[in-house]
Amino acid sequence: MSVGENIHPIFDRILQRSDKEALLKQRSKVIWMTGLSGSGKSTIAQGVEKLLHERGFLTKLLDGDNVRTGINKNLSFSEDDRLENIRRVAEVSKLFLEGGIITINSFVSPTYDLRDLARGIVGTEDFVEVYVKASYELCEQRDVKGLYAKVRAGQIANFTGKDAPFDEPINPEVVIDTANQTPEESVDYLVEKILPLIQYS
Repeated sequence: MSVGENIHPIFDRILQRSDKEALLKQRSKVIWMTGLSGSGKSTIAQGVEKLLHERGFLTKLLDGDNVRTGINKNLSFSEDDRLENIRRVAEVSKLFLEGGIITINSFVSPTYDLRDLARGIVGTEDFVEVYVKASYELCEQRDVKGLYAKVRAGQIANFTGKDAPFDEPINPEVVIDTANQTPEESVDYLVEKILPLIQYS
């Protein structure tokens, strides 16, 4: 007997997403922020979460470093494990989505394939891709985590944007250029874009 024969989903017998959204008076979406390390993703995600919370929305922020201390702590940064990292995050995001919760994700997710995987799991209609745009040079100047210094010292290999590719999003729903906006301006801009998608009517 295969494993599949022992699985009996009950999706049709549990409360639905619409029930949760009605209770919370909000529309759930998955806000997927992508960009180089140091581009400003985490800072903006934290600001957006706080502002939406103040406006009465229930949110969950999933950040790359946080996730790798818990559900994905067993994964490396190999190509296969990076894919599994994003797959798990997308599946978790889908669970929050079905629970009526607005999920804000902050992950480098550097390639088209990884982001397409996430979008496919979540569903195109609920996946809001946000490109947090900043050049490698600008991120290197910021170096908020000290990673770029380690790259220059040869302590980190296959670093995204240098030795490993970063595929610039082609048609993201939102683009935030952090070279020309303050963090506060970026937060306000993204919230303005999100609000029409999450307001309950």
